[in-house]
Amino acid sequence: MAQETTLILFKPDAVQNDLVGTVLARYQAEGFKIQGIKMMTLCNDILAEHYSHIAEMPFFPSVRDFMQESPVVALALSGENIISRVRDLLGPTDSKEAPAGTIRGDLGQKCEESKMRNVCHASDSPEAAEAELKRFFKDGELFS
Repeated sequence: MAQETTLILFKPDAVQNDLVGTVLARYQAEGFKIQGIKMMTLCNDILAEHYSHIAEMPFFPSVRDFMQESPVVALALSGENIISRVRDLLGPTDSKEAPAGTIRGDLGQKCEESKMRNVCHASDSPEAAEAELKRFFKDGELFS
């Protein structure tokens, strides 16, 4: 099994609904190690970079507006095969489709915007994790 580090963003719905501690406890119960954590407000530039794959889509302004509703919490976690394990813990992107027992199934909003208001973003590959960690954490902000 590979030792990996991944990025998790607690989205505004998690922050606004006081779910950060609850979700963080689930990650820690899996034995994942915190390497960095901070609360931050996301500017237009970082959102355009993070969502570059959809930045030209007509719905991007609503994603940007949502991600700027409140601060988010950026979390760097490490562990064995953490990228796939975190994504399994989260469940499907759409909270309406996420089964009970997953973070999104238990805590995600079951609304029209359930693909966006889904508690957390998590890196989907080692390459994405590396780029995303650099995007959200500056040199010296991650600890081993």
